Amino acid sequence: MASLFSLSLILGTTQAGEFNPVLDIKDPGPKWAALPATDGKRYAFEDFNEMDVLVIVFTCNSCPYAVDYEDRLIAFTKKVQGSKVGLVAINVNKVEEDLLPAMKERAAKKGFNFPYLFDETQEIAKKYGAGYTPECFVLNKQRQVVYMGAFDDSPDSSKVKTRFVELAVESALTGKLPAKQETVAIGCRIRIERSRRSRSGAK
Repeated sequence: MASLFSLSLILGTTQAGEFNPVLDIKDPGPKWAALPATDGKRYAFEDFNEMDVLVIVFTCNSCPYAVDYEDRLIAFTKKVQGSKVGLVAINVNKVEEDLLPAMKERAAKKGFNFPYLFDETQEIAKKYGAGYTPECFVLNKQRQVVYMGAFDDSPDSSKVKTRFVELAVESALTGKLPAKQETVAIGCRIRIERSRRSRSGAK
């Protein structure tokens, strides 16, 4: 029994990324069934099949870090509009300020130009190993993970020097892996059944 347990720990370690406890680079992006969105529609993983690159951002209403990134997500979506790059945001928090009615209010107030989905089961965050908001995943045309972590290198938009997600998208569009494939996600802890601490500084 002990040897089997040890083997499972070894396998788990080799399958996880440097910072992500579940996924590694080039792993298939986990799929999800249709989830309700703030626009009244439902979106499944396959609904984005026409996109050559898909950016998935785990976010919420209640985290100040996530709120600070809203304008950056809107700007990014405008920048890639008309291309084969898509962005979808997913919220799994179950506190009242993060439930779907509040999400709809937030999306309307900010004018979100991307689908904002809610997963009350929280399963999709677990499958991606997402622990913080915001936390980003870039999937290539084959829907392999080519980047995961922070959107850029600073929670302060005035101090951003490296735009990790944009660089990953550019590489994925050419069929390559980005130079930086994984970073630490800076933000608030996703409120799921895990023992994790909030991160407040870049690494």
